[in-house]
Amino acid sequence: MRTARNTADLRQSLVAWRGAGETVALVPTMGALHAGHLSLARIARARCERVVASLFVNPAQFSPGEDLAAYPRDEAGDSRLFAEAGVDVLFAPGADDIYPPGFATRVSVSGLTECLCGPLRPGHFDGVATVVSKLLVLIQPDVAVFGEKDYQQLLVIRRLAADLGLAAEIVGAPTVREEDGLALSSRNAYLGAQERTAAPALHRTIAGIADALVGGDAEAAPLCEAGRADLLAAGFSGVDYLELRHAETLAPLARADAPSRVFTAAHLGRARLIDNVPVAAV
Repeated sequence: MRTARNTADLRQSLVAWRGAGETVALVPTMGALHAGHLSLARIARARCERVVASLFVNPAQFSPGEDLAAYPRDEAGDSRLFAEAGVDVLFAPGADDIYPPGFATRVSVSGLTECLCGPLRPGHFDGVATVVSKLLVLIQPDVAVFGEKDYQQLLVIRRLAADLGLAAEIVGAPTVREEDGLALSSRNAYLGAQERTAAPALHRTIAGIADALVGGDAEAAPLCEAGRADLLAAGFSGVDYLELRHAETLAPLARADAPSRVFTAAHLGRARLIDNVPVAAV
């Protein structure tokens, strides 16, 4: 695996691959890798002949007061793991390469960003949409792989790719979990021992709600309200949302009478944890 520090360096590999008729997959990350990221790289490797993984802690997607300065960083460790996963090029640019002096363009996706994490993280999805658009235009991959743990982000990226006429197939990868159900996340590093013990309640709660909603007859609101109480009793300090929404439009649903998922975001110590699960079809 080689490391490209700027777009000009990256293009050298891309031109050679395209000249040889090889397909290219993209795995965008902010580093602090875990097994979930590596699963994305393996999916990319299975789908295409060449794999580019990006490592860029994107300042534009951190809202004021969020953890940009404290966000976990370990480029040396990440590089080793990506190489072991079969990545061909690690694209690790500086902020000035992604946002050069005078940069004045932002990509904004309406509708899908106006619920769940959107109102709670002002500017976050604009930052995500802008940097991902730039990566998709720069690399022009055949496939780009994103995890379903960040399901709202996945839908936003699919929407922007379709709206901008970008050719990349946006592939969603299943959430990778610990044995106790906790979704893998770089921010799990913020959890202390007691908090780590409490954290699996997040998945357990939404999975139980999803099971209760199968068939489309049960009302979601009382189940979600009870789930909020369960999370607070388990040690979470606050629940930003716990809701049933349409799996494609994110419209709120009273019952699971359409393709749907249960979404949540909750605070545990220094960590804000998000998760979602589908409601199984009958």
